[in-house]
Amino acid sequence: MRIQHALSYGAMALLGAFGLSITAPATAAAWEPTKPVEFVIPAGTGGGADQMARLIQGVVVKHNLMKQSLIPINKSGGAGAEGFLDVKGAKGEPHKIIITLSNTFTTPLATGVPFNWKELTPVAMLALDQFVLWVNAESPYKTAKEYLDAVKKAGPNKFKMGGTGSKQEDQIITVAIEKAAGVKFTYIPFKGGGDVATQLVGKHIDSSVNNPIEAVAQWRAGSLRALCVFDDTRMPYKEKVTTTMSWNDIPTCKEAGVPIDYVMLRGIFTTPGATKEQVDFYVNLFRKVRETPEWKDFMEKGAFNQSFMAGPDYVKWLGNAETLHYGLMKEAGFLAKP
Repeated sequence: MRIQHALSYGAMALLGAFGLSITAPATAAAWEPTKPVEFVIPAGTGGGADQMARLIQGVVVKHNLMKQSLIPINKSGGAGAEGFLDVKGAKGEPHKIIITLSNTFTTPLATGVPFNWKELTPVAMLALDQFVLWVNAESPYKTAKEYLDAVKKAGPNKFKMGGTGSKQEDQIITVAIEKAAGVKFTYIPFKGGGDVATQLVGKHIDSSVNNPIEAVAQWRAGSLRALCVFDDTRMPYKEKVTTTMSWNDIPTCKEAGVPIDYVMLRGIFTTPGATKEQVDFYVNLFRKVRETPEWKDFMEKGAFNQSFMAGPDYVKWLGNAETLHYGLMKEAGFLAKP
């Protein structure tokens, strides 16, 4: 240590003899966006991903969480492939992020589109989303068993199940219901969860497996009825949403004799080649978003599972989810042919 100090002082004296100034090394500033950030939504308007992205945009603005603006853009073509390929193709451009759902896994498996989640840079899991079996409130069915018994009695393809997209989460769950209950629906795909809820209110379909946030307004208004939630435990939220029911009052589908559980990712990725500093900025941004009252209110109204992950835990979860979806898609016969 003494030798090092002697060399240091000698070097300083030498610099001083030549009249050179001595300054402490500058601390590198943390990365932050220098222009507006494009927030890609690989789904249609009105659905869960769209609502969450636009809620986040509003929270960021209201609480001044970022100097630059956040601009949501829907790119839903090809079951979300348009959005994924756009972000994949923007390598080295950190001013672009994407909110993902489970079509991160299902879209490439179903379509063969050249995309895999590993080609993007994982940022964080914001939450996990539930699925609920819904019917029109004017229908005679009060329980999932009553409804599925009627579907079975009517025979194949007499009842219409509506959902977002083809060969995605909603249709995967529909196929799982068919196998578990011995029924067969006519599946009708729509662009987004908002459209699905509207179609069910209008009685153009007989049921749906929409996320809570996509049908809560119609449920609160008394237009839809919730029969069961596809999870192994009831949702924890006990405040009344309708005049008589809270989310917690909805039985699990397992309780109703349909042994199916499925939750969906609500996560964030950014472009390939993003640096640790850039990822850290977005992780910290979303941690701040999660602390706001608006986000907490949104989580409760939408009955979300509030799991949050970043870093290696998130990457591990994504790998396991990819394996799960491959199995589900294969069993349903939804894998793209080579």
